Amino acid sequence: MGFARTLRAAGGPADPERVQAMLRALDHLDVLDRSDVYWAGRLTLCADPDDLPRYDRCFAAYFSGLTARPGRRRPPPAVVRRTFAAAPGASGGGDDEEVREARAAMVSGTEVLRHRDVARLGPDERAQVDRLVAALDAAAARRRSRRFAPAPRGRLDPGRTVRETLRRGGEISLLRHRAHRTRPRRVVLLVDVSGSMRPYADTLLRFAHAAARSGGRATEVFSVGTRLTRLTRELRHRDPDAAMAAVSEAIPDWSGGTRLGEELKEFLDRFGQRGMARGAVVVIASDGWERGDAGLLGAQMARLHRLAHRVVWANPHKARPGYEPLTAGMAAALPHIDDFTSGHSLDALEHLARLIGGSRA
Repeated sequence: MGFARTLRAAGGPADPERVQAMLRALDHLDVLDRSDVYWAGRLTLCADPDDLPRYDRCFAAYFSGLTARPGRRRPPPAVVRRTFAAAPGASGGGDDEEVREARAAMVSGTEVLRHRDVARLGPDERAQVDRLVAALDAAAARRRSRRFAPAPRGRLDPGRTVRETLRRGGEISLLRHRAHRTRPRRVVLLVDVSGSMRPYADTLLRFAHAAARSGGRATEVFSVGTRLTRLTRELRHRDPDAAMAAVSEAIPDWSGGTRLGEELKEFLDRFGQRGMARGAVVVIASDGWERGDAGLLGAQMARLHRLAHRVVWANPHKARPGYEPLTAGMAAALPHIDDFTSGHSLDALEHLARLIGGSRA
């Protein structure tokens, strides 16, 4: 089902076995009751307490406006026991057809929109896609730090082993070990807000908001156009619409021209060279319509590529039939890009999130 797929894309443990458990639970509940659906999913699709915040975020994003009527919030223990005690395949009563129709509506609501270009969506469809984008997990994989921390296995820790030996009167009875710590890899997103990117800029900024929410302080966001604007603070807001309102106030060059080379140079001089881009996954969301010096853009892209862990370029026009990166800006940047993707639809944004997380699929 679509919600399980959304949760799985966000990193949740919604494997087929858990999805079947949820469907069996819904056979005994009211599928049109939002509370029933919530608890059935929460008690079957989550593996441990760390999954609960992600589940709540995905549920709010996916089911907002999709369920038919709000329902009473029921205590979870009674629902759990009744759900798992039921025999698989047992009859759900006289409302099976209604349940199937509701499930089909939930699935189709996502699948129909998943591959559509966001520039061609109506207001209601765009609102639904925005809710799904808000649930994406675009955090980068953790990287190994040079620092060590105590660990049950790994390299021998001579200092702790000696101290432990002295505490035991000089008898070596226990060896201590250490291993490299891990820390979140930084993610930097540069979103083009020029006039040619107007149909996609809002959705891409919402994707940046989802990345900032899932990546925490390891994520930085800037807008580029004719000016470089740091948006990280505005995108810390929990509510996506409030974050977009703050971003709209902060960006002074909406729908203006494009000077990517100059903006990228400013980013590298002020932030990137000093550490923000070093070892980071840097995502540039732009159509590459450079109005400035393409040679400068190529030089700055080469500079960025030397600093970053990976450089990802999301060009919404890449999905169009027959597209070729022939614009001067895109041609100058292409040799210095590790991943060239589209980012024009929900499916493409899910792919972009996987690229940020280190998956090549």
